[in-house]
Amino acid sequence: MSEATRTAEHDDPREGALAFAVAPRLQSTSDGFRRAYAKEAELRRPFLWRAVAAGAGVALYFAADREPSLTLCAVAVACAALLAFVTKRHARAHALFLALAFVAAGFCAGAWRTARVAAPIVSRVGVGDLTGFVEEVDLRPAGARFVLRVASAEGLPGDVVPARVRLTTRSEPEFAAGDFIALKARLMPPARAALPGGYDFARDAYFARLGGVGNALGRIETMPPPDPAPLSLRFFASVDRVRNALASRVYKTIGGDAGAIAAAMVTGKRDYLSEGVKDLIRRAGIFHIVTISGMQMSLVAGIFFVGLRRLMATSQTLALNYPIKKWAAALAIVGAVLYDIGTGSRVGTERALVMTLIMLAAVIFDRPSLSMRNLALAAFFVIAFEPEAILGASFQLSFAAVAALIAVYEQRSDYLAKSRAQIQGPGLRSRLSELREALLERMLHGPGAALVATLCATSATAAFMANDFHEISPYVLIGNPLTLAVIEFFAVPCALIGAALYPFGLDGFIWRYLELGIHLVTWLAGLIANAPGASLHVRAFAPWAIVFLALAVLSVVLWRSWPLRATAIPLALIGLVGAASGPSFDIAVPATGDAAALRTPSGRLTLLGKKASAFATEQWLRADADARAASEATGGVNCDEEGCVGRATDGRIVALVTARAAFLEDCARASVVVTPLRAPDGCGAAIVIDRRKLTETGAVSLSFLKDGAVVWTTARGIDEDRPWSPRPAQNAKRAALPDEDETENAELAEPLE
Repeated sequence: MSEATRTAEHDDPREGALAFAVAPRLQSTSDGFRRAYAKEAELRRPFLWRAVAAGAGVALYFAADREPSLTLCAVAVACAALLAFVTKRHARAHALFLALAFVAAGFCAGAWRTARVAAPIVSRVGVGDLTGFVEEVDLRPAGARFVLRVASAEGLPGDVVPARVRLTTRSEPEFAAGDFIALKARLMPPARAALPGGYDFARDAYFARLGGVGNALGRIETMPPPDPAPLSLRFFASVDRVRNALASRVYKTIGGDAGAIAAAMVTGKRDYLSEGVKDLIRRAGIFHIVTISGMQMSLVAGIFFVGLRRLMATSQTLALNYPIKKWAAALAIVGAVLYDIGTGSRVGTERALVMTLIMLAAVIFDRPSLSMRNLALAAFFVIAFEPEAILGASFQLSFAAVAALIAVYEQRSDYLAKSRAQIQGPGLRSRLSELREALLERMLHGPGAALVATLCATSATAAFMANDFHEISPYVLIGNPLTLAVIEFFAVPCALIGAALYPFGLDGFIWRYLELGIHLVTWLAGLIANAPGASLHVRAFAPWAIVFLALAVLSVVLWRSWPLRATAIPLALIGLVGAASGPSFDIAVPATGDAAALRTPSGRLTLLGKKASAFATEQWLRADADARAASEATGGVNCDEEGCVGRATDGRIVALVTARAAFLEDCARASVVVTPLRAPDGCGAAIVIDRRKLTETGAVSLSFLKDGAVVWTTARGIDEDRPWSPRPAQNAKRAALPDEDETENAELAEPLE
């Protein structure tokens, strides 16, 4: 039988008909995507995705388990850029190599930043004598927290001299920023993540050049410095002294939680806030009211720009003969920079400042100020100089919100342009188009504008809020416009006018006016926070889920044609599957090993150990979508001076050992032994998580499967060796030696943030 005959016999006519029907649709869809991309290329939208590619390169850098060679990174950038240049006439190859060049550039930016900020870090807990300049002081109702630029250090383990340390003191400080002090301090390494995939304070501390955190012991002496302080330190120290004086003035004038909120809104100093008011505004979804964010920066720049322009417009000579709009933009740039410096120039404020400056510069150079291209330039700036910021919630939330608002503005402009074109036509269609335009204008101005802006920004940031904080506030549509109103009509004007009047002692009535707005917002925040379902708690996502959710948001806001925007649907669906299938755990152990979270047969987490920090406990509960406070996660275990014992969901016994005398009994009866000490080699428990193990793995979580298997998840990779998480070679050698200090890990203090 011939091949043709066999083929004819086995072919199904229905398959051919199906292929005949589907092929044209596939071709039509493909042609539609090509036309849509061609339109995007005309609008120069692919440029925006180059910032995304650079951000992806940064993410890949931080995902690496070893520190890459900076030289090789630079070579990779050069090679990709050269290939992109060579293939300019081949569109697809050029686009591919250009994308790779930006990915390599983001990767290289991360490596370069890490090399720039490298500084010594204390390896373990120790007490030493320090001297140095005070860079910043954050006053509290009792005591203070301050940052010390270390000049000398004696007695620390390994004779390490950190570049900077952050310390707390329980007494009223008799020093101020800029002073040279000498003190004895107890230092410890910056705290590592309390849960695999959780917040890693050690990484943030590395990029802040903090080589240790701890407490001041005894008296702190102010003394003449051996050498004059650098000019930059003297300048920022003087700014900090003014900020503290103003914050203290506002706090004492208003008093209580309202005074603490006012001080934070005006100066950025948040250490007066009590835990109760923090929890209240967090549950109401308006915690950003006490942060100096992009909203405040935009309002300040807008006040300067509009106010100065109108002031100059009162002069006919200036208005008719000079570019007062550009002059106002230039002066607004100066005002925004001064506001940033005056509020502490934090990382989040700096990013908002960059976006604001780019938009004001666009006015000076006759370019559209509110554009996605300007936002991409701001992202490039952050990636170039602070690439670690893209891992933080501040960057993700601020850029997602602003991108959504710009996308709405662009869509509105497109829609109004089409409506105006249709209005020119005759008949009913023209009248309907005119009615739609009037309705849209009404929706996007006044109160409607605030509601639409809040809805769009909330939708764009929801995935990041859920991933970073494991919480979503359904009433944010009420809380955010309220926050905006308080900031616009109370906080920003009072901050500017009050700061100007403060040197003359005429600022008291300004703070009383601000107090009215704060009482209003806290009253309404209480109603929101206590409303049914005020906070929806979300479990930790699968690690890859946020990648797809972020790409879905980017697809919606960066593309302007609907065929390409529709790609957000499958991306969002994949991300939601990852969000719903996030990891769960039955035991969580921090890197210190002095406490643990255990899921008991009741199905809820409970604490093992008396030294579990509130910070670590909060991380465990939030990742488990548990709304309880840290102090409520107790019960179901037996504890004494030597440790704790409890039962897991599958009935196995879990023991936390804090005294060596308990090893004999607990190793014999427990299936899992957790300890900050070095467990004896003959411990009979099936799973032993001790000092040696935790040194290699960092924080650990265990999941017990129905078949008895155990799934391990660790914060550190097997061969991980990064500057903020170095390979524990030296610690491993120490672990083989007899105990030098049995209480070393048990005395570790909780992280400062």
